[in-house]
Amino acid sequence: MTVDDAAALATTLDLIGKEQYHEVGEFPVERGYVWTSCSSVENGNPLFWDDEVADALTGGPIAPPTMVSVWFRPHHWAPGRTEEALPLQVHFDLKERFALPEAVMTDNTIEFHTPVRMGDLLRTHQVLRSISDEKTTKLGTGRFWVIDVVYTNQDGDLVAVESYTGFGYRRASGGGS
Repeated sequence: MTVDDAAALATTLDLIGKEQYHEVGEFPVERGYVWTSCSSVENGNPLFWDDEVADALTGGPIAPPTMVSVWFRPHHWAPGRTEEALPLQVHFDLKERFALPEAVMTDNTIEFHTPVRMGDLLRTHQVLRSISDEKTTKLGTGRFWVIDVVYTNQDGDLVAVESYTGFGYRRASGGGS
């Protein structure tokens, strides 16, 4: 596929810093998910299992901070959904816009703010922070981008900001699938 790189870049640069893809989680935060997640990694921290400890430390039960994206991950199927729901849609938009069939995430960081509590219904949006000039690496030729996923609770309190650095690329001729 041929892409007008200058036009794609101009369109993309216009999106830097703008909120995109405002979404509301498909289900509220609930304890069963917390216990299942903690159990799967043998996390016995009493903060997540014992109400008295949670009350003393955080004013009540909270979800492990590292679960923040769990509450937003779309189910594969949901009643009434007509299109496939993809997490990190800005990433897929960039791959398509620049005709970059391959991509990897090279960095991921999470900044935590307000604890996620049982019953919270998280909201999220994505913000493109930057896009690089075209680069060639061992993987191929493409662009790096940084995308923030901003999470808030139903009251508008900032819960977390998850930052991803991705590299979308085309493999060198003769390589790969």
